[in-house]
Amino acid sequence: MNRNIVTCIILTIVTCGIYGIYWFIVITDDVARVTDDHSMSGGVSFLLNLITCGIYGIYWAFQMGRKLYDYSNKNNLGLADNAIVYLLLQIFGFSIVNYALIQNDLNRLSQSN
Repeated sequence: MNRNIVTCIILTIVTCGIYGIYWFIVITDDVARVTDDHSMSGGVSFLLNLITCGIYGIYWAFQMGRKLYDYSNKNNLGLADNAIVYLLLQIFGFSIVNYALIQNDLNRLSQSN
């Protein structure tokens, strides 16, 4: 689904992160739907991230980058391999930037289809 990134960031800030939880869940589900790889679901990923105090989020960020790149590479859509960038941003606490970058990649993929 094509979402406005600025609106999502503003809603995340205004709701003190509550919208960020929703955004995390839906972009995870969107990546699964686009790539047709349902090994990660949004709800389960959120719960695992919560239970592991964010450690699972590092794995999640890397996997989102790999899945998007692999799908793009397989279909010649031209997305960059941002898995390491997502991983580093997640490690340093910039998860909202990850959400925005992943959403940007999803928006680009939805426009190419």
